[in-house]
Amino acid sequence: MGGTPHMANGTIRYWAAAKAAAGVAEEPYEAETLADALDGARARHPGDLVRVLQRSSFLIDGDPVGKRGHETVRLAEGGTVEVLPPFAGG
Repeated sequence: MGGTPHMANGTIRYWAAAKAAAGVAEEPYEAETLADALDGARARHPGDLVRVLQRSSFLIDGDPVGKRGHETVRLAEGGTVEVLPPFAGG
């Protein structure tokens, strides 16, 4: 416990339906965890992106998040969050 939360600066990249819903291919984030970064994305892009994020999977610096709780996934300075919505046929 204790310690000061570390806010990391990085990039969120949106793919396919997430890119269409966000209206941008990528944007910066400032967040401590994946949950924080996604909350920021939802606030910036209410509407379709909120629904797309519910169905998406995520990569953090190339590593799949899988079933881990988003609040437990810490983000590194200069990192990349990739938002991968379900693709056609899968």
